[in-house]
Amino acid sequence: MGKLKFDSFYHICSPKIEKIMKKVFAICLLLIMVSCAKEKQGNMIVKGQIKGLKKGTLYLQKMKDTVIVSVDSISLLGKDEFVLSDNIDTPEMYYLTFDENIGKRVMFFGEKGTITVNDDISNFGVHTEIIGSKNQKVYDEYMKVTSKFQYKQLDLFKANIEAQQKNDLKKSDSLRKLSESNLRRRYLYTVNFALANPDAEATAYIALVDLVDANIKLLDTVNNSLTDKVKNSVYGKKLDTFISDIKKSEQK
Repeated sequence: MGKLKFDSFYHICSPKIEKIMKKVFAICLLLIMVSCAKEKQGNMIVKGQIKGLKKGTLYLQKMKDTVIVSVDSISLLGKDEFVLSDNIDTPEMYYLTFDENIGKRVMFFGEKGTITVNDDISNFGVHTEIIGSKNQKVYDEYMKVTSKFQYKQLDLFKANIEAQQKNDLKKSDSLRKLSESNLRRRYLYTVNFALANPDAEATAYIALVDLVDANIKLLDTVNNSLTDKVKNSVYGKKLDTFISDIKKSEQK
């Protein structure tokens, strides 16, 4: 009789136990998936929206040695929002491209934390909104002014070519002098900007890009002004190596 009661109880409870076990298994599986997703996610999260990009692959890239490599990607099918990530030690320049098309890309300073990048596919990389990167703010501030020097340099170069084609040597010489003066002003602005922002990794990057042909004394001035944090960054180390190499070559 006792065995009969037990069998009846088992048959009644078995479906309920099975259902509970299935729920427990599903919850455990979900927790494992969430845990794996967190492990995969780096210490830099790049998220945002590319309006109009309904289909395609968006790549997060950076420079490794002398080659641009993809560190993460996401396929967008019917959605224009994205989340990408990477592990980063010190702030670096990153790129967002779609379908690995480097002709159209967004450049931004990556750093630890969450960075929001919003853009439009029709003018990709032209009017990009970048939020959450301190170094990007510094870089944007610099580019607002230095881009004016760059545009003027291009205009002077174009005018000089036209003067040479017309064999107007006097005008060509005058334009050359204006170009040299504009370049000196640009170098001076870059150095002053660097001295005003010694604690930003973007400063070392700016020096490497825009002071590459500058006098070694100007480069030394910038390098010596940088904080230890910046000197130990990716671009801080590259700048120091670049200056050391110049000094070695001048001693030969």
